[in-house]
Amino acid sequence: MAGRIRDEDVALVRERSPIADVVGEYLQLRNAGGGSLKGLCPFHDEKSPSFNVTPSRGLFYCFGCAEGGDVIAFVQKIEHLSFVEAVESLAQRAGIRLQYEQGGYTQRADQGQRQRLLDAHKAAAEFYVEQLLTPRAQEGRRFLSDRGFTRADAERFGVGFAPPGWEALTTHLRKKGFSDKEIILAGLASQGRRGPYDKFRNRLVWPVREVTGEVVGFGARKLDPEDDGPKYLNTQETPIFKKSHLLYGLDLAKRDISRERQAVVVEGYTDVMACHLSGVTTAVATCGTSFGEEHLKILRRMLLGRSEFGGEVVFTFDGDAAGQKAALRAFAEEHGFVTETFVAVQPDGLDPCDLRLKHGEAAVRDLVATKRPLYEFAIRSEIANHNLDTYEGRIAAFEAAAPIVAGIRNEGIRKFYGVSLDKWVGLMDESYVLRRVDELARGGRSARRGRPQPVRPAPGPDGAGYDRRDPLVQRERQALKIAVQHPALAAEFDRLDADAFTVPQHRAVHELIRAQGGTAAADDPARWAARLRDAAPNDAQRGFVTELAVEPIEVYGELDEHFATEILGAITIHSIDRQIANLKSRLGRLDAVADAEEYQRVFGELMAVGQRKRLVRERVTGGA
Repeated sequence: MAGRIRDEDVALVRERSPIADVVGEYLQLRNAGGGSLKGLCPFHDEKSPSFNVTPSRGLFYCFGCAEGGDVIAFVQKIEHLSFVEAVESLAQRAGIRLQYEQGGYTQRADQGQRQRLLDAHKAAAEFYVEQLLTPRAQEGRRFLSDRGFTRADAERFGVGFAPPGWEALTTHLRKKGFSDKEIILAGLASQGRRGPYDKFRNRLVWPVREVTGEVVGFGARKLDPEDDGPKYLNTQETPIFKKSHLLYGLDLAKRDISRERQAVVVEGYTDVMACHLSGVTTAVATCGTSFGEEHLKILRRMLLGRSEFGGEVVFTFDGDAAGQKAALRAFAEEHGFVTETFVAVQPDGLDPCDLRLKHGEAAVRDLVATKRPLYEFAIRSEIANHNLDTYEGRIAAFEAAAPIVAGIRNEGIRKFYGVSLDKWVGLMDESYVLRRVDELARGGRSARRGRPQPVRPAPGPDGAGYDRRDPLVQRERQALKIAVQHPALAAEFDRLDADAFTVPQHRAVHELIRAQGGTAAADDPARWAARLRDAAPNDAQRGFVTELAVEPIEVYGELDEHFATEILGAITIHSIDRQIANLKSRLGRLDAVADAEEYQRVFGELMAVGQRKRLVRERVTGGA
């Protein structure tokens, strides 16, 4: 076993790894004066930059979360590496051959696990690229050609071909010195009864890279229509592949995203290729999961914030109903709508890849150029669901769209869209529209005199108001659908308590599932929903369970255990957030001196709940 890295080599790694260059691979830095650089901290969520880098001292420090250190500490923290692994990673980047005190060089028998997995992916990517030129990859080459991509285009994006055999890649990697355990851990093979077999077979493959350019996983598209596997297959969660923290194409787009203050989010790998080849070099895509908060944080760092420094995120979606729902869902999480978020939808439903193929590269650039603010898209999409030819229809459209306008945080922007809403619906009563929007924004109830009453949400299964447009209702409903439809993926559901659900109907179903022994008791998943229906106490709840059993689960890509756990974990985290808010409010009403004992008790409870939140987040994200 090799010994510790020589002190002289550690010092050399620091010297040849300029901290501004290394940090700049992960976030955009701006001149802050006095020889310092500033950016958005990658270690906690913020909208105004408090993360400082001082190149002359080789140090970083965040005034928001107090993280700090040298370039090695930065790599340790952001990549979750040990000290030795961070030094080795930087040494490889700088072209330094490390020596150890007992002798030997970088190629050690005990080389860090992360580096071994990265090396395996590098070898796999090279293997797949070579295979694309073989005779059996003819169908893959035809697929690319039919979509307007040349051999040079495929090489630019590292597109490759996974042969149809069961062990082609596994055998190749064994010859390269990788063990079966490493190949399986990397997600490149799965364990079968007779040994490992290739994860990807007879598919085109796209390498998914970290922002630093290292391959950490693959996305693969099937070529044989008779293949009963999913159309797209992605690397599962591994120690180096966390799809909620990755954006395909970001390694290619990061410079232009920072320079142009724009990020374009598309839906697929070929869409990213089409955009870049058409001159939209800020395009990225998620990797088999929906766009989420972690993806937004990554883009914020590249854009260097949104409110203070500007920058915009443009979502492209298909023009069909599913694409519109995806657009409206894109920012329906806690952060709400933002002024610099746009939607670009091609009316004929073509995605960027098909658009480039049928109408040329200029059409792709025009699609992004004709983007619309997400506010406007959301409001007009809601209005379009109503008949504006009647007074009743206009009132219904207004009442459906007004909450969207009321959710705009910036008062000036909210007023602007309130005026626009009046025109788009055709009420011709601007003062009433603004007053109603203001009531909703303040959480007030509608005036009962002088105007028609609002159209109330459709009643829920117990007759109470149940607004399916409410993001909280949507989130809880999504969790219940997973528990009812896919109990095998819902282990996290059994950890939820009744307080995790805010809607009475949802709490009732949660209690119904618990009474049946939880999702772990679903020994026959095909009969699980029927079993719940039979156990429901009344027709209303039976009808609601039926809805949950047949309503599609809104997810891009595969519904896997990781995605299910993220959704179910979010329910727990939001429940904990409500507890934290209540405790903070109670703490604020106490005098730290006069009510010292009670103050300390509540403060201790607040700390305990905060710790519980951290533990839940680590569990549902795999420690990421």
